[in-house]
Formats: sequence, C-alpha cells, structure tokens
Amino acid sequence: MTREERLAAITREMQKRILILDGSMGAYLQGFGLTSNDFHGERFVEHPMSLKGDSDVLVLTRPDIVTRVHEAYLAAGAEIISTNTFTATPVSQAEYALEEVVYEINVEGARLARAACDKFEAQDCKPRLVAGSVGPTTKLLSMSPDVGDPGRRDIGFDDMATGYNEQIRGLIEGGADVLLIETITDTLNAKAALWGAWEAFDKLGVELPLWISGTITDRSGRTLSGQTVEAFYNSIRHAKPWAVGLNCALGPADMRAFLADLSRVAECPVSAYPNAGLPNAMGGYDETACSMETHYAEWARAGLVNIVGGCCGTTPEHIAHMRHAVEDVKPRAIPVRDDRLRLAGLEPFNAAA
Repeated sequence: MTREERLAAITREMQKRILILDGSMGAYLQGFGLTSNDFHGERFVEHPMSLKGDSDVLVLTRPDIVTRVHEAYLAAGAEIISTNTFTATPVSQAEYALEEVVYEINVEGARLARAACDKFEAQDCKPRLVAGSVGPTTKLLSMSPDVGDPGRRDIGFDDMATGYNEQIRGLIEGGADVLLIETITDTLNAKAALWGAWEAFDKLGVELPLWISGTITDRSGRTLSGQTVEAFYNSIRHAKPWAVGLNCALGPADMRAFLADLSRVAECPVSAYPNAGLPNAMGGYDETACSMETHYAEWARAGLVNIVGGCCGTTPEHIAHMRHAVEDVKPRAIPVRDDRLRLAGLEPFNAAA
C-alpha cells in the first residue's frame, strides 16, 4: 500500500469511526530498566556527554526496544503510531551534543514505525498511519527565558525553522505519512515548524498532511504563551490542518472543557490525547486504564472527537480500554469551513457575519 493509498483509506475510515492513536513512548520505555549503555550503545560509547534520558537516540542504539513499544501499541488497537522523535531537532539534541545525527534519528525513527505498521498491515490488510512526531523543542520564540530581560530570546525564528526543516526532511524520507506537530505551548514555535515543513515539501517534492496539537498548561485554559484554545486555532487555521487537537499537561477530567471549545470551532477532525492525570507527589500518574475509559466514552458520545490517544503515563492497556470506549460511536461531525476572517492575539477576534 502506498502512502497516498494509506492516507485515502484512513481518511475514509475517519468519516465512519473514531481513530486510535498510540500512547506514551517515555512511560513505556521506563519499564525496560534502560541503563546508560542502552543509550550510548556501541556507536556512542566514547561520546563526551551522558545520553541517558535521550529517548530519541534509542532508535539508533536500541531499535529493538523502540520496535517492541510500537508493536505493543499496535497489538492494543492503535492504528496511528507516532515516531520516537519528539526531541529530534538540532535545538533539543544540542543538549546531548548530538546535532550531527538529527537527520539520521528522524529517518530511523520513521522507518522503525513504518516497519511495525507494515507488519500489522500484512496480517489484516488494514491501514496504519505513521505520524512523524515533531515536538516543541526546549526553547520558546514568544517568551524570554529571563524574567529580568523580557526582550531576550535564545533562538530566532529562522534558526528554529531551519532545525524543524532538518527533522521533517528525515521523517519524510523515513516513511512518515503525516506530520504531528505536537505539545505546542508557544504558537510561534508551531509556526516555525509549519515553515520548516513547507520548505521541506518544496525541496523533496512531497507534501504530507499536517496535524497540529496544542497544550493547555493549566486550568486557566491557555497555552504557556497565553492563548486561549480558540485563539490558538485561529493562529494555525491558515495551514488547513488535516487534524487539530490537544495533548499532554492535563488529565482527561481537566481537558474536557477545553476540548469542547476546540470541537466547537475546528473545521477539521479533532484529536485528544491527555496525560493519565496530573503527576502525583511521586511523579506518577493516577488515571488507570479503566478510569480513562470512562472519560473517552463520554467524549465520544458527546461528539467531541475524531481521534483519541494517550500522552504521558499511558500504556498499551490504556489504549486497549480507550479503543473499547469509542468503539461503534460515531465520530464528531466536521463543520463546513467558514471563510469569514478569524484573527487572534491572546484572545480570538472573529469577523461578524
């Protein structure tokens, strides 16, 4: 099945039912008891910095484990698998002095996910998508890292976009079907990612659908850079996303109101993949697979979602229960696009009819 055939098939499926995204990569990896040797492997045994904690490099040093994670989620019922490339940009990998292998990490990350999906496709002839994970990086374009110097920025828009371009070219070359620009706390970072994507499309002659997922950082209902959900949507609407959603930060109970806001305004499919609750005092997550199933079932019956998955703290067990929760429930109806002018600062500004 070609990329185009797969996308067409899964898009048709999304009109009939709610699609299932995978869960957390990091939480599941912690269960393998990985050591520094796993992160360094033979290739980086003499690397001058510790790589422990750099989950993305595992696509090069322990591809077998990354594959096991992908296959566990596929076996649980996920039909969209995100690549293990969340921090695979020059900006983020600079913290490990691995900028030189960013492109390779992304190619291999997409290739591993594609191979796992192909294995399951061969068993039942049902399409599985690879979503190339493009994370927010470790820097913000809209905000200063120094409260005493509000004009300071550690990176400019052009450099950020160039880094995203390198990542996205690798994801395309490795076999990603869609680009998942996710966990966006600063909308200007998302715009840099979009610019990098469009530059990559022009260079490679391949255009992938764009899936954009924002993060509401607390119960205020705003991103870290201060936008409401509707303002965030207005800011990225021009990209005509394949899907738009919310992920991370909040658990399903706290995300519900903001998901409803997004569902009300989005003119494309809506996704949601929350954490398994807010981190507790021990750094763990309290939402069980069964308790999260209840939330997803309510979201589905309320007509809020087209794609559901899990973020931090979720496991294949969560995904299996999630799939059961939305099974046989009609997906959210997608409204006709409204061509009126819609602008945004921190708040939305919509032209009157």
